[in-house]
Amino acid sequence: MTADPLLLTGPLAEANDRLLRTVSGLTAADVAAPSLLPGWSRAHVLTHLARNADGFVNLLTSARTGEDIPMYASTQARAADIDAGAERGPADLLDDVRRSGQRFDAAVAAMPVDAWGATVQTRRGPWPAAMLVWGRLREVEVHHVDLAAGYRPADWPEAFAQRLLHEVVTGLSGNPAAPAMVLRFDGAASELVVGDPEGAPTVTGPAPELAAWLTGRGAGELLTVDPDGPLPNPPEWI
Repeated sequence: MTADPLLLTGPLAEANDRLLRTVSGLTAADVAAPSLLPGWSRAHVLTHLARNADGFVNLLTSARTGEDIPMYASTQARAADIDAGAERGPADLLDDVRRSGQRFDAAVAAMPVDAWGATVQTRRGPWPAAMLVWGRLREVEVHHVDLAAGYRPADWPEAFAQRLLHEVVTGLSGNPAAPAMVLRFDGAASELVVGDPEGAPTVTGPAPELAAWLTGRGAGELLTVDPDGPLPNPPEWI
């Protein structure tokens, strides 16, 4: 799924603008309220988004310089930073999300063409540096939904939803715990298949609804199953 990362900088800027508009309207009570992520307030989600941007800056710097720079100092340090940052008020959270996003943009702009071909070490293993802009876009769009502040999967741009859907299906195809199924989304010229399609149910609906269901961000109310029956039970997403 690697593509020219600079093609995604426009969609990322638009996603950041949408996120910042949402955050700018949150009160102290709002940021302290639960998010859709178990055990995390909205302030936890926003702090995670800011530290994720800084972690991706570390990886971009590693790709650009050739130095071995980890995304985070450690798993424990990452968790501690998120917990500490979640104690802040809405103004500080908004400023942190904005400034960390700007640092990420600056790191992208500093990348020479050949540096995009480097491999970096993310928390879940090696990744091409060229995938980092997509990775950041995915974080912003999915966690914007996790804020439970009015932004829904139906608000995802169609191009983002389709790309996310393809990525999730690719991951499921290598997961023995994934049930066999055929996915068909509106306007698609072809189907996406997980496992053996012979006898597998076909799940149909809008790409954002399919992607939300597979990533645990929706119950799939707008999806249909053929033959009639319950939706398959996909394994937990990342």
